[in-house]
Amino acid sequence: MTDRRTFLRAVGAAAGTMALGWPPLSVEIKEKSRRLERIGLQLYTVRDLMDKDFEGTLKDVAAIGYKEVEFAGYYGRSPREVRAQLNRLGLSSPAAHIGVDTLTKDWEKTIENGKVMGHKYLIVAYIDEKQRTLDDFKRFADLFNKAGETARKADVHLGYHNHDFEFKPTDGQLPYDVLLERTDPKLVKLEMDLFWITNGGQSPFTYFNKYPGRFVAVHVKDRTSDGQMVDVGKGNIDFAKIFAQRDKAGIKYFFVEHDKPEPSALGSVKASYEYLKQLRF
Repeated sequence: MTDRRTFLRAVGAAAGTMALGWPPLSVEIKEKSRRLERIGLQLYTVRDLMDKDFEGTLKDVAAIGYKEVEFAGYYGRSPREVRAQLNRLGLSSPAAHIGVDTLTKDWEKTIENGKVMGHKYLIVAYIDEKQRTLDDFKRFADLFNKAGETARKADVHLGYHNHDFEFKPTDGQLPYDVLLERTDPKLVKLEMDLFWITNGGQSPFTYFNKYPGRFVAVHVKDRTSDGQMVDVGKGNIDFAKIFAQRDKAGIKYFFVEHDKPEPSALGSVKASYEYLKQLRF
Protein backbone atom coordinates (compact mmCIF):
# COMPACT_ATOMS: atom_id res chain seq x y z
CA MET A 1 0.00 0.00 0.00
CA THR A 2 2.87 2.34 0.74
CA ASP A 3 4.20 1.83 -2.76
CA ARG A 4 0.76 2.43 -4.21
CA ARG A 5 0.30 5.65 -2.21
CA THR A 6 3.73 6.82 -3.34
CA PHE A 7 2.82 6.10 -6.92
CA LEU A 8 -0.55 7.91 -6.71
CA ARG A 9 1.10 10.85 -4.98
CA ALA A 10 3.65 11.09 -7.80
CA VAL A 11 0.91 10.91 -10.42
CA GLY A 12 -1.00 13.65 -8.65
CA ALA A 13 2.09 15.83 -8.48
CA ALA A 14 2.71 15.33 -12.19
CA ALA A 15 -0.90 16.25 -12.97
CA GLY A 16 -0.57 19.35 -10.85
CA THR A 17 2.64 20.27 -12.62
CA MET A 18 0.93 20.00 -16.01
CA ALA A 19 -2.00 22.08 -14.77
CA LEU A 20 0.43 24.83 -13.84
CA GLY A 21 1.88 24.76 -17.33
CA TRP A 22 5.21 23.26 -16.31
CA PRO A 23 6.79 20.74 -18.67
CA PRO A 24 6.06 17.10 -17.87
CA LEU A 25 8.92 14.75 -17.05
CA SER A 26 8.83 13.26 -20.55
CA VAL A 27 9.62 16.67 -22.04
CA GLU A 28 12.62 17.07 -19.75
CA ILE A 29 13.92 13.67 -20.77
CA LYS A 30 13.42 14.51 -24.42
CA GLU A 31 15.37 17.75 -24.07
CA LYS A 32 18.29 15.88 -22.52
CA SER A 33 18.27 13.49 -25.47
CA ARG A 34 19.17 16.05 -28.12
CA ARG A 35 22.10 15.36 -30.38
CA LEU A 36 23.93 17.11 -33.21
CA GLU A 37 22.14 16.67 -36.52
CA ARG A 38 25.22 17.68 -38.50
CA ILE A 39 28.87 17.65 -37.48
CA GLY A 40 31.35 19.82 -39.34
CA LEU A 41 35.13 19.94 -39.69
CA GLN A 42 37.49 22.89 -39.97
CA LEU A 43 39.77 21.65 -42.75
CA TYR A 44 42.81 23.32 -41.21
CA THR A 45 42.94 20.14 -39.11
CA VAL A 46 43.81 18.08 -42.22
CA ARG A 47 45.75 20.79 -44.05
CA ASP A 48 48.81 18.64 -44.78
CA LEU A 49 46.64 15.91 -46.27
CA MET A 50 44.66 18.46 -48.28
CA ASP A 51 47.87 19.82 -49.73
CA LYS A 52 48.89 16.37 -50.95
CA ASP A 53 45.51 14.97 -52.01
CA PHE A 54 42.75 17.56 -52.02
CA GLU A 55 39.76 15.57 -53.24
CA GLY A 56 40.95 12.32 -51.69
CA THR A 57 41.06 13.97 -48.28
CA LEU A 58 37.59 15.45 -48.71
CA LYS A 59 36.38 11.99 -49.67
CA ASP A 60 37.91 10.54 -46.49
CA VAL A 61 36.28 13.27 -44.39
CA ALA A 62 32.89 12.54 -45.92
CA ALA A 63 33.37 8.80 -45.39
CA ILE A 64 33.89 9.38 -41.65
CA GLY A 65 30.46 10.99 -41.54
CA TYR A 66 31.09 14.73 -41.63
CA LYS A 67 28.44 16.68 -43.54
CA GLU A 68 29.89 20.18 -43.40
CA VAL A 69 33.37 21.59 -43.84
CA GLU A 70 34.87 24.97 -43.10
CA PHE A 71 37.61 26.07 -45.46
CA ALA A 72 40.78 28.01 -44.73
CA GLY A 73 41.84 28.51 -48.35
CA TYR A 74 41.06 26.58 -51.54
CA TYR A 75 44.54 25.22 -52.22
CA GLY A 76 44.92 26.96 -55.56
CA ARG A 77 41.56 25.79 -56.91
CA SER A 78 38.69 27.91 -58.14
CA PRO A 79 35.53 28.17 -56.03
CA ARG A 80 33.49 26.55 -58.81
CA GLU A 81 35.86 23.60 -58.99
CA VAL A 82 35.79 23.13 -55.23
CA ARG A 83 32.01 23.47 -55.04
CA ALA A 84 31.62 20.77 -57.70
CA GLN A 85 33.82 18.43 -55.67
CA LEU A 86 31.78 19.10 -52.54
CA ASN A 87 28.57 18.38 -54.41
CA ARG A 88 29.91 15.05 -55.64
CA LEU A 89 30.77 14.06 -52.08
CA GLY A 90 27.55 15.24 -50.46
CA LEU A 91 29.34 17.94 -48.48
CA SER A 92 28.46 21.59 -47.92
CA SER A 93 30.57 24.49 -46.69
CA PRO A 94 28.52 27.02 -44.74
CA ALA A 95 31.59 28.95 -43.59
CA ALA A 96 35.19 29.80 -44.42
CA HIS A 97 38.07 31.50 -42.65
CA ILE A 98 39.58 34.60 -44.21
CA GLY A 99 42.43 36.98 -43.41
CA VAL A 100 41.57 40.35 -41.92
CA ASP A 101 43.40 42.08 -44.77
CA THR A 102 40.80 40.66 -47.16
CA LEU A 103 38.30 43.18 -45.83
CA THR A 104 40.24 46.08 -47.33
CA LYS A 105 41.67 44.45 -50.47
CA ASP A 106 39.40 42.03 -52.30
CA TRP A 107 36.31 42.02 -50.11
CA GLU A 108 33.66 42.14 -52.83
CA LYS A 109 35.46 39.43 -54.83
CA THR A 110 35.77 37.32 -51.67
CA ILE A 111 32.03 37.70 -51.08
CA GLU A 112 31.34 36.69 -54.69
CA ASN A 113 33.55 33.60 -54.34
CA GLY A 114 31.87 32.78 -51.05
CA LYS A 115 28.46 32.77 -52.69
CA VAL A 116 29.72 30.39 -55.36
CA MET A 117 30.96 28.11 -52.58
CA GLY A 118 27.71 28.34 -50.66
CA HIS A 119 29.34 30.05 -47.67
CA LYS A 120 26.86 31.80 -45.40
CA TYR A 121 29.61 33.14 -43.15
CA LEU A 122 33.05 34.56 -43.93
CA ILE A 123 34.98 34.56 -40.69
CA VAL A 124 38.08 36.58 -39.83
CA ALA A 125 40.40 33.97 -38.37
CA TYR A 126 43.15 35.92 -36.64
CA ILE A 127 44.57 39.32 -35.73
CA ASP A 128 48.33 39.78 -35.87
CA GLU A 129 50.20 40.25 -32.60
CA LYS A 130 51.34 43.71 -33.68
CA GLN A 131 47.72 44.90 -33.92
CA ARG A 132 46.20 44.03 -30.55
CA THR A 133 45.95 47.26 -28.60
CA LEU A 134 42.51 48.40 -27.49
CA ASP A 135 42.63 51.10 -30.15
CA ASP A 136 43.38 48.40 -32.73
CA PHE A 137 40.35 46.41 -31.61
CA LYS A 138 38.15 49.50 -31.81
CA ARG A 139 39.45 50.16 -35.30
CA PHE A 140 38.82 46.56 -36.32
CA ALA A 141 35.32 46.70 -34.87
CA ASP A 142 34.53 49.71 -37.06
CA LEU A 143 36.03 47.95 -40.06
CA PHE A 144 33.98 44.82 -39.31
CA ASN A 145 30.78 46.88 -39.19
CA LYS A 146 31.52 48.43 -42.54
CA ALA A 147 32.53 45.15 -44.18
CA GLY A 148 29.59 43.40 -42.54
CA GLU A 149 27.18 45.85 -44.12
CA THR A 150 28.63 45.13 -47.56
CA ALA A 151 28.39 41.39 -46.94
CA ARG A 152 24.81 41.55 -45.70
CA LYS A 153 23.69 43.25 -48.90
CA ALA A 154 24.93 40.14 -50.72
CA ASP A 155 23.15 37.83 -48.23
CA VAL A 156 26.44 36.75 -46.64
CA HIS A 157 27.54 37.45 -43.06
CA LEU A 158 30.87 38.49 -41.59
CA GLY A 159 32.13 36.73 -38.48
CA TYR A 160 35.10 36.71 -36.12
CA HIS A 161 36.93 33.72 -34.61
CA ASN A 162 38.68 34.13 -31.27
CA HIS A 163 41.90 32.78 -29.84
CA ASP A 164 42.94 33.42 -26.23
CA PHE A 165 44.70 36.76 -26.64
CA GLU A 166 41.32 38.55 -26.81
CA PHE A 167 40.80 37.61 -23.15
CA LYS A 168 44.06 39.10 -21.85
CA PRO A 169 43.21 42.23 -19.82
CA THR A 170 44.44 45.35 -21.59
CA ASP A 171 44.13 48.73 -19.87
CA GLY A 172 41.52 47.23 -17.57
CA GLN A 173 39.38 45.78 -20.35
CA LEU A 174 39.12 42.58 -22.33
CA PRO A 175 39.64 43.19 -26.06
CA TYR A 176 36.92 40.63 -26.80
CA ASP A 177 34.42 42.71 -24.83
CA VAL A 178 35.45 45.84 -26.68
CA LEU A 179 34.97 44.06 -30.00
CA LEU A 180 31.52 42.75 -29.12
CA GLU A 181 30.29 45.98 -27.60
CA ARG A 182 31.42 48.07 -30.56
CA THR A 183 30.15 45.83 -33.38
CA ASP A 184 26.58 45.74 -34.64
CA PRO A 185 24.96 42.34 -33.85
CA LYS A 186 23.15 42.44 -37.18
CA LEU A 187 26.40 42.87 -39.10
CA VAL A 188 29.05 40.94 -37.17
CA LYS A 189 28.61 37.39 -35.85
CA LEU A 190 30.94 35.33 -33.69
CA GLU A 191 32.48 31.90 -34.02
CA MET A 192 33.52 30.85 -30.53
CA ASP A 193 36.57 28.63 -30.24
CA LEU A 194 35.83 26.58 -27.14
CA PHE A 195 39.45 25.61 -26.54
CA TRP A 196 40.81 29.13 -26.76
CA ILE A 197 38.16 30.84 -24.66
CA THR A 198 38.75 28.21 -21.96
CA ASN A 199 42.50 28.66 -22.31
CA GLY A 200 41.95 32.38 -21.84
CA GLY A 201 40.31 31.76 -18.47
CA GLN A 202 36.79 32.69 -19.55
CA SER A 203 33.48 30.84 -19.66
CA PRO A 204 31.34 30.43 -22.79
CA PHE A 205 28.23 30.79 -20.63
CA THR A 206 29.19 34.29 -19.56
CA TYR A 207 29.12 35.40 -23.18
CA PHE A 208 26.03 33.36 -24.12
CA ASN A 209 24.16 35.18 -21.34
CA LYS A 210 25.52 38.63 -22.10
CA TYR A 211 25.34 38.40 -25.91
CA PRO A 212 22.59 35.88 -26.74
CA GLY A 213 22.14 34.95 -30.37
CA ARG A 214 25.50 36.24 -31.60
CA PHE A 215 27.45 32.98 -31.68
CA VAL A 216 26.49 31.29 -34.93
CA ALA A 217 29.24 28.68 -34.81
CA VAL A 218 31.67 27.01 -32.43
CA HIS A 219 35.02 25.34 -32.91
CA VAL A 220 34.74 22.08 -31.04
CA LYS A 221 38.19 21.33 -29.68
CA ASP A 222 39.08 19.86 -26.31
CA ARG A 223 41.53 20.84 -23.57
CA THR A 224 43.12 19.00 -20.70
CA SER A 225 43.50 20.54 -17.25
CA ASP A 226 47.14 21.41 -18.02
CA GLY A 227 46.25 23.20 -21.26
CA GLN A 228 46.98 20.53 -23.86
CA MET A 229 44.82 20.38 -27.00
CA VAL A 230 43.39 16.89 -27.48
CA ASP A 231 40.78 15.06 -29.54
CA VAL A 232 37.21 15.92 -28.62
CA GLY A 233 36.09 13.87 -25.65
CA LYS A 234 39.58 13.33 -24.25
CA GLY A 235 39.77 16.55 -22.28
CA ASN A 236 37.77 18.40 -19.63
CA ILE A 237 35.49 20.71 -21.61
CA ASP A 238 31.83 19.92 -20.92
CA PHE A 239 30.48 19.96 -24.46
CA ALA A 240 27.06 18.60 -23.48
CA LYS A 241 26.52 21.51 -21.10
CA ILE A 242 27.69 24.00 -23.72
CA PHE A 243 25.61 22.52 -26.54
CA ALA A 244 22.52 22.57 -24.33
CA GLN A 245 22.76 26.38 -24.60
CA ARG A 246 22.83 26.35 -28.41
CA ASP A 247 19.45 28.06 -28.76
CA LYS A 248 20.34 30.88 -26.40
CA ALA A 249 23.77 31.33 -27.97
CA GLY A 250 22.47 31.11 -31.55
CA ILE A 251 24.76 28.23 -32.55
CA LYS A 252 24.00 26.73 -35.97
CA TYR A 253 27.30 25.07 -36.84
CA PHE A 254 29.69 22.83 -34.94
CA PHE A 255 33.16 22.49 -36.48
CA VAL A 256 35.68 20.04 -35.05
CA GLU A 257 39.24 21.34 -35.08
CA HIS A 258 42.64 20.25 -33.80
CA ASP A 259 45.63 22.49 -34.52
CA LYS A 260 48.26 19.75 -34.31
CA PRO A 261 46.64 16.32 -34.57
CA GLU A 262 49.16 13.56 -33.95
CA PRO A 263 50.06 10.96 -34.97
CA SER A 264 47.22 10.85 -37.52
CA ALA A 265 45.03 13.75 -38.62
CA LEU A 266 42.35 11.44 -40.00
CA GLY A 267 42.52 9.33 -36.87
CA SER A 268 42.00 12.46 -34.79
CA VAL A 269 39.00 13.75 -36.73
CA LYS A 270 37.45 10.28 -36.71
CA ALA A 271 37.82 9.96 -32.93
CA SER A 272 36.28 13.40 -32.42
CA TYR A 273 33.42 12.59 -34.78
CA GLU A 274 32.64 9.31 -33.02
CA TYR A 275 32.53 11.05 -29.66
CA LEU A 276 30.21 13.79 -30.89
CA LYS A 277 27.98 11.35 -32.74
CA GLN A 278 27.02 9.65 -29.48
CA LEU A 279 26.89 12.79 -27.33
CA ARG A 280 23.49 13.70 -25.88
CA PHE A 281 22.69 17.02 -24.29
